[in-house]
Amino acid sequence: MLNIGLLIIRLVIGVIFIGHGAQKLFGWFGGYGLKGTGGWFESIGMKPGVTMALFAGLAELIGGLLFALGFLTPLAGIIIAGTMVMAIVKVHGQNGLWATANGYEYNLTLLAVAIGIALIGAGQYSVDAFLF
Repeated sequence: MLNIGLLIIRLVIGVIFIGHGAQKLFGWFGGYGLKGTGGWFESIGMKPGVTMALFAGLAELIGGLLFALGFLTPLAGIIIAGTMVMAIVKVHGQNGLWATANGYEYNLTLLAVAIGIALIGAGQYSVDAFLF
C-alpha cells in the first residue's frame, strides 16, 4: 500500500507541476505563455522577465515530469522545492500563511511533499526502482 500511496502523490503533484510549467512556457491551461508571464515577473521585480519565466517554466515542467515518473526523484524534489521557495519569497510570503489571503500555505504544502518524497524515495512503481 505504501508504494501505491507514493505513486498517487507523485502523479498528482508531478502532473500539477507539468501543467504549471506548460502555462508559463506555452500558454496552455489558461496560462499566459512566456511573454505574459515574463511581463508579470518583471512587475514583481524578477528581471529579465521572459528569461526568468523560461527558467521557472522549465523547472516546473521538467521537475514535474521527473517527479511523476519517479526518475531522479531527489533531483526532482529539489527542483520543485526551489520553485516553491521562490514563489513564497517573491509572491506569497508577504501575505502570511493562509491561501485565502493569497498566502504561502499551498506553496509550503507542495514544498513539504516534494522534500518528503525526495527523502523517502519514489517507491516501487517508479523509474528509479527499475533502474537503481
